[in-house]
Amino acid sequence: MNQGYAAPSSSAAAPVLLVVEDDPTINQAVTDRLVAEGFRVVQAFDGPGAVAAHGEHAPDLVVLDLMLPGFDGLEVCRRIQAERPVPVLMLTARADETDLLVGLGVGADDYVTKPFRMREVVARIRALLRRVDRARELAAEQPPVLVVGDLTVDRGSRRVSARGSEVHLTPLEFDLLLALAAEPGAVRGRDELMREVWGWADAGGTRTLDSHVKSLRAKIGSDRVRTVHGVGYSLETGPVAPAGGDDDTRTDGAGRP
Repeated sequence: MNQGYAAPSSSAAAPVLLVVEDDPTINQAVTDRLVAEGFRVVQAFDGPGAVAAHGEHAPDLVVLDLMLPGFDGLEVCRRIQAERPVPVLMLTARADETDLLVGLGVGADDYVTKPFRMREVVARIRALLRRVDRARELAAEQPPVLVVGDLTVDRGSRRVSARGSEVHLTPLEFDLLLALAAEPGAVRGRDELMREVWGWADAGGTRTLDSHVKSLRAKIGSDRVRTVHGVGYSLETGPVAPAGGDDDTRTDGAGRP
């Protein structure tokens, strides 16, 4: 089941958001708030409906519940990202790090844990949309291809290779790597990265950054991204360990990767 919803007052140029939530009350509450904020909204209530709505309406962003009938939000995320990359904000009752890493690994950009405040959801959505705009601006400002050691980042095709082999990154992982690769060897502060990549920064958002760094390390090599205790991260320019692992011993002193 999926149905469209649009407020007459919404501008035709306003971003289109897809809200996927099987609880009708929550779905409608989120939808009403987003319409009041000036967005155009399409609703879906299960996994198949979400994929169909994504294909039909080509939303600018998806607000996606993790637990859905038909198939879950992880499978929805896999399918829509394979079809057309789009920012995804996950709504989840799970706070376990493994679940969050799986969600980020299939293409989610950020997450909000239930119960959530609508003000936070709206803020995260606006930040993700700003990130997309900022990524387009940066693409025009910097060289089309960045090379850091044996790591190649192609901005135009959004492809990454390490040691000559292609590495498959989610849109958010790519943007994070791009931010680090723009200044190889330089230490990028945590708040600075949150502002540049996500478009916002607060104390709660650093866990999102840490989770993406951990996922990125698992794909490009555990030693490529260095933790600078209490400061942030840098992309290494020298020799690195074999790719595919994750160095869980690297923390910033607070248990973060």
